[in-house]
Amino acid sequence: MRLDKFVLKSTLCTKSEVTEQISLGHIRVNGAVNTDITSQVHEDNVIQLNGQTLVTRPFRYMLMHKQADTLCSNVDGHYPSLLNNIDINHKDELHIVGRLDADTTGLVLITDDGRWSYNITRPECVCTKVYRVQLAKPINIDAVALFKQGILLQGESKPTLPAELIIMSAKEVLLSLTEGRYHQVKRMFFAIGNRVNALHRQQIGNVSLDIVAGEWRDLTADEVSSFQ
Repeated sequence: MRLDKFVLKSTLCTKSEVTEQISLGHIRVNGAVNTDITSQVHEDNVIQLNGQTLVTRPFRYMLMHKQADTLCSNVDGHYPSLLNNIDINHKDELHIVGRLDADTTGLVLITDDGRWSYNITRPECVCTKVYRVQLAKPINIDAVALFKQGILLQGESKPTLPAELIIMSAKEVLLSLTEGRYHQVKRMFFAIGNRVNALHRQQIGNVSLDIVAGEWRDLTADEVSSFQ
């Protein structure tokens, strides 16, 4: 973790106050003054502010049921940020793991643990995500085999990784992916001549959505460790 982020997470200082404290030489790492806000520190380092040893606040891990017309962003834009529905201290330290488009609903993971979120989103991590998809036209049974072998998306040179497609009804399917390319679900169905009318993520890894739209809850210890 960067030094400035460590101090921010272990004090009540604002970002500007943290920068000032570090630049003034008030921070010591393992007994030595450190004025580099970008330097990396580790859990076993002794970090002190004006002689007081700092201890970071525990990491937080949450899931939210994202509503349509909200943004997976820390700030409002054309639509409001989904974080507006969370009222907790130090909310600005949170970030969203695996973003969804504004019109997409469903399961979103939220944390302030950068290492944990990286382990979920890095390409080497085979983390299955399950989507419920409403389609504009009836799905052809041949799509199951096409998705299993991989779809070549427009503008790309490599097909998608094998995906599991389960047909629920003529215009509704469940799609399980292990990668997250740009607008991947919509582009996959576009590639076979269909269009996504509604998209909902209901599962990431072993964690399933179990709360109503707009609500959030803390992850259990087992759910957190399932991504490690």
